[in-house]
Amino acid sequence: MPAIMPHARIATVTLVVDDYDRAIAWYTEKLGFALLADTPLGGGKRWVLVAPSADAGARLLLATADGEDQKNRIGDQTGGRVGFFLETEDFARDHAAFLARGVRFREEPRHESYATVAVFEDLYGNLWDLLEPSI
Repeated sequence: MPAIMPHARIATVTLVVDDYDRAIAWYTEKLGFALLADTPLGGGKRWVLVAPSADAGARLLLATADGEDQKNRIGDQTGGRVGFFLETEDFARDHAAFLARGVRFREEPRHESYATVAVFEDLYGNLWDLLEPSI
């Protein structure tokens, strides 16, 4: 079956947060992400985009929770599974840098057939894989 959208890509994923500035600080200071946009939308809402770099491809939209249902999802957007994957070309370098910045890893690095990987949690407890693909 031919691709319906052969040139489409996943560009942005929403991450529900409790506070824009706190989330920006964590992602830029702890993970070294770039702040790509911080645009007021009115009513206290903002369009906040972060990414590992300006040309990294996929970005995170940091969106403050609106209502109790969304507040209850902060830190558990994927039901306790790893929901975000941060690929690197140098696992040892980035793992050491994250540890030095206070990022909390849930495990020691491990070598799998697909990558060197370790699970860490963000400011809210969402789980991420830091991984260096082996292929």
